[in-house]
Amino acid sequence: MQKPPAVAPGSKIDFNHLSTPSNYVPGLGRGATGFTTRSDIGPARMSVDMPASEEGAGPSAAAQAKAKSAEAEAVDDSKFDEFMGNDAGAFAMTGEYDQDDREADAIWEKIDDHMDSRRRERREKRLKEDLEKYRAENPKITEQFADLKRKLADIQAHEWEGIPDIGDYTIKKQRGKQSFTPVPDTLFSKAAQEKQTLTTLDPRTTGNGLETPSGMTSNLTEIGEGRRTMVGINLDRMADSVTGQTVVDPKGYLTDLGRFKVASDAEIGDIKKARILLKSVINTNPKHAPGWVAAARLEEVAGKLGEARKLLQKGCEQCPTSEDVWLEAARLQTPENAKAVLARGVAAIPNSVKLWMQAARLEQDDAARSRVLRRALERIPTSVRLWKAAVELANQDDARVLLSRAVECCPQHVELWLALARLESYDNARKVLNKARQAIPTEPAIWITAAKLEEAQGNGGMVEKILDRAIKSLQQNSVIIDRDAWLKEAEAAERSQPPMITTCQVIVKLVIGMGIEEEDRKRTWKADAEEMSKHGSVETARAIYVHALSVFPGKKSLWRRYAQLEKAHGDRTSLDAVLRKAVTYCPQAEVLWLMAAKEKWLAGDVMAARQILSEAFAANPDNEEIWLAAFKLEFENKEPERARLILAKARETESSSTQRVWMKSAIVERELGNVEAERQLLQDGQARFPYYDKLYLMLSQLEERLGRMDAARAAAQAGLKRCMTSIPLWRAAARLEEIGGNVGKARAILEQARLKNSGQDQLWLAAVRTEQRAGNTKAADALMAKALQECPTSGILWAEAVAMAPRPQRRSKSVDALKRCNDDPHIIAAVAQLFWNDRKVDKARNWFNRAVMLNPDVGDFWALFYKFEAQHGTPESAAQIVQRCTSAEPHHGERWQRVAKNPANAHLPVESILKKVVVDLDKEPPP
Repeated sequence: MQKPPAVAPGSKIDFNHLSTPSNYVPGLGRGATGFTTRSDIGPARMSVDMPASEEGAGPSAAAQAKAKSAEAEAVDDSKFDEFMGNDAGAFAMTGEYDQDDREADAIWEKIDDHMDSRRRERREKRLKEDLEKYRAENPKITEQFADLKRKLADIQAHEWEGIPDIGDYTIKKQRGKQSFTPVPDTLFSKAAQEKQTLTTLDPRTTGNGLETPSGMTSNLTEIGEGRRTMVGINLDRMADSVTGQTVVDPKGYLTDLGRFKVASDAEIGDIKKARILLKSVINTNPKHAPGWVAAARLEEVAGKLGEARKLLQKGCEQCPTSEDVWLEAARLQTPENAKAVLARGVAAIPNSVKLWMQAARLEQDDAARSRVLRRALERIPTSVRLWKAAVELANQDDARVLLSRAVECCPQHVELWLALARLESYDNARKVLNKARQAIPTEPAIWITAAKLEEAQGNGGMVEKILDRAIKSLQQNSVIIDRDAWLKEAEAAERSQPPMITTCQVIVKLVIGMGIEEEDRKRTWKADAEEMSKHGSVETARAIYVHALSVFPGKKSLWRRYAQLEKAHGDRTSLDAVLRKAVTYCPQAEVLWLMAAKEKWLAGDVMAARQILSEAFAANPDNEEIWLAAFKLEFENKEPERARLILAKARETESSSTQRVWMKSAIVERELGNVEAERQLLQDGQARFPYYDKLYLMLSQLEERLGRMDAARAAAQAGLKRCMTSIPLWRAAARLEEIGGNVGKARAILEQARLKNSGQDQLWLAAVRTEQRAGNTKAADALMAKALQECPTSGILWAEAVAMAPRPQRRSKSVDALKRCNDDPHIIAAVAQLFWNDRKVDKARNWFNRAVMLNPDVGDFWALFYKFEAQHGTPESAAQIVQRCTSAEPHHGERWQRVAKNPANAHLPVESILKKVVVDLDKEPPP
């Protein structure tokens, strides 16, 4: 380190000319960091010391030569490598880059790529694991709150509205920032003057220069504080008018506070703005009543009830003729004060009905209300509203007197006339209605009331005369007869107590044809009758059918609908009378004969049913339906011999010898156990009707019951040759092969059937179940997938697919099924079973009910519904299902037909078959 030079005493050191220390770093004391540049360390190579020439122009020639030789030696040494040696000979890089070098480099690149690909998968896997580990340890904010965001979907609307508003905290933050401003001296001097104590009076103020007595002081601040103290004490004493003390209820204090609504800053701001606007309204136009009402309601919302009352008091002074202001003022007052307000209101507006009605409502008893209303009627005798209110409060005698006066004051109001007629005796009521008709000749209600009055007195013959005159009189007075309105009056007459049936019928008879084209009468009347029956107006619908049949007596559709109406809402006597008339006017309509015979049979009168069928034979000698009805009557009543004779006669007649007659003949022989006779009838029937598939099917079933499997297969194959489109025959043939153990042949038969009958879901279903019974689950799934592709809207296939699916997948499968065929009852029943399995009783009941409503003819749905109710319902609900099933009389369904067509169950009622089908639900489904 260089020592500083010696300095003479008394002189200063010149640090600017001192040399820098070796370890000096500029700015180190204030935190700077030292660094070194190339200029500090010099060039990379060692420079050769070259002495300067005498002239200082450069190095000498010898020095230059020596430097060049040293540089060349350094270059040669740099090319030497201890391992490879110098680049000379074969490894010298002096040759050209030819094709061989290029191929060699390409080969090495492929080797490198191959080695890299072997490690790439492991490297990428390791990178992926590291990335997942990092993300797991450092999740994003969105991932941390993902589960909470998903839960937001379950929040209800009222929960969203219940979330408190965070408000605006900027004002609070600004309040936290305190700013200090210097106080001017004038403020201090003014404050000192205010608190100054004076012992003398200012001569400028007294005018006479007198001084105050010694010892007296005048402190204005103390005087003001004392005055405030006394006012506070007086207010506290007035808080309790009894004891003169302030009383606070500790129990009701918090309850009283709960009544007050704490408004937010935004609400307070809105109230202030609205108050300014409404103040401007009432100041600008003080005669504008809605402005005073709005201002008062604003103060009421703000919790200032006293201010609201003051505003309405001013409003009443400014707008004394406005009902709304007086009513609003009364509403905000206590009941006693409200009476006083309304008293001033009715004095200002004596013809205001609203004020009088409100004044009557404020009274506590009926007598006081009646007095108020009668005073009101003295002022406003033409107010119907006041008359009605007064009549409602009066007894019968007083009401009669009031109504007598009311119809004089308000002669054009029909309700008052009708009310008076109801209170009068028969003779007086007739007089009242006559006066009403003269006062209001265009009102149909008066005529209808007169008709009801005559019917109530037993004068049914007068009803039609009165209503006929009514229509003519109304038309003369240019009143348009509204057909729909008169039909509604007919419904009202039917529903009145007691029912006015004659009036209802006469109204329908007189107006049903008005305004309808002649060619549209039948269609319109049928629609009207159906609508009335849906509304429960049975008598009105019956009257429409009676009139329609009087115009169209030979229309069997009208007779049939009329009979259905009587069956649903009437009794057996009325139904029998309707059917008797129907077959009289339509003797060729076999459906009416059959309905009449069936009703007699259901009533237990078999002889009457036989009589009706004999009359039907006389009217329709060769009708197949009547022959079969006669057979069914005897067969169901366990008279097989009589049934056999009827069918024998039918077979002998050429016109009635049909394929169904031959089939029913075979059924009778099966019932009697005559195997040979049954076989002979089936064979003869096949010869007579070679393309009727049921004969072949019954013969195959006969041979199967007898154990003759080869004969059964032969019968089925013979039927398939003639009836290739018969789906039951194809399924029966395949089932026979499966029973014989030849599953492959059964599979081939079903495949051939699908080729000849494309798009038949029953064939696909049979094939799927065949594979299931054989244990080929995968083949069954594959067939089901193909079946759904060919028949995408088949309900039975989708229902089977839902049943085949694993339990976790059944829900999604049922959703797909509902998308394809939403209203198919098979899908609805399948979904109901899923709810049943999940113990969702209410949903299952709703879906079962929907299934039986969509197709009540399928007995399988009724069996499932009944089993469900027996397990989860009550005995009453199960009995109701049985009753509904009996009324529906189902005939279809795989399990239902298997049970119902069993010869052992031939004559069982619907209830017994239903219970047997419930037992059959636990068995294997039909093939």
